[in-house]
Amino acid sequence: MIIDCHGHYTTTPKAHQEFRDAQLAGLDPAAPAISDDEIRESIEPHQLRVLRERGGDLMVFSPKASGMEHHVADPAVARVWARACNDLVHRVTGLFPEHFAAVCQLPQTPGGTLADSIAELRRCVEQLGFVGLNLNPDPSGGHWTAKPITDEYWFPLYETMIELDVPAMIHVSASCNPNFHALGAHYLNADTTVFMQLIQGDLFGRFPGLRFVIPHGGGAVPYHWGRYRGLAERLGRPPVDEHVMKNVFFDTCVYHQPGIDLLAKVIDPRNILFASEMIGAVRGADPATGIDWDDTKRYLDALNLPDATARQIFEGNARRVYPRLGARLAGQ
Repeated sequence: MIIDCHGHYTTTPKAHQEFRDAQLAGLDPAAPAISDDEIRESIEPHQLRVLRERGGDLMVFSPKASGMEHHVADPAVARVWARACNDLVHRVTGLFPEHFAAVCQLPQTPGGTLADSIAELRRCVEQLGFVGLNLNPDPSGGHWTAKPITDEYWFPLYETMIELDVPAMIHVSASCNPNFHALGAHYLNADTTVFMQLIQGDLFGRFPGLRFVIPHGGGAVPYHWGRYRGLAERLGRPPVDEHVMKNVFFDTCVYHQPGIDLLAKVIDPRNILFASEMIGAVRGADPATGIDWDDTKRYLDALNLPDATARQIFEGNARRVYPRLGARLAGQ
């Protein structure tokens, strides 16, 4: 089985975005009437078609990352928007249960409490069958006003994650800082920043069952692996493999062959989850190769990995990191 652990609903029906636009205009819009046929039309020729064409079986699917817009500071607006996005993703998984498993958006706000996020996480997991969550370490949108991911501020959410046995993908949203392009800088900055915060802290000593997926191949981390190992030693922290990598996993959203080669060479295969983020940040084909940028399976196939290692990256690690997904697949 081929499990893609990183997909976003970037092709939502028009009415969903119109609802958000009305929210941001200060209105109090009614929930949009979106039919099952409209959802099918938004999925079948897009994510589902591409998943099948590339040999994939199932995608771990969440709301559009840039659309989470946690920088919007009104908690009431955030609650309604997160619920609307999560309910729409849930409907996708209901229509295509063999091909999509849901991960939720949290109603985070800059400096806000996590009570609403915990409540929405519980609703999505316990009532709707979601298998994980997206966690934004910078709700301010590129200004980094939030506490480090190791701070006690986050602990109530972590306690709930452990209770529910769900992992978080670390994923920021829109950038409000013109210095940081959302897709080319802000996302990768966040991936790299969180990894360094984890080195500096002792989060997994307190929460040994906590699991994070750092997307986009781990940001800059694999390329600078020696730097982080050296900094851990300089700061008097335990070795990175023991201190961080028992709880942290990188995906394969790396859009060229040399990048995938490096990821597979540097990072233990037990810590790599297949993903593509298809119909996401980077679209179209590489003119030098003719391969779609986000056809990451092609890059992995070119590595000619041993069968056991390939199965681990394409399926086994996702089942282990997302145990609710593993249990669902075992039931099927």
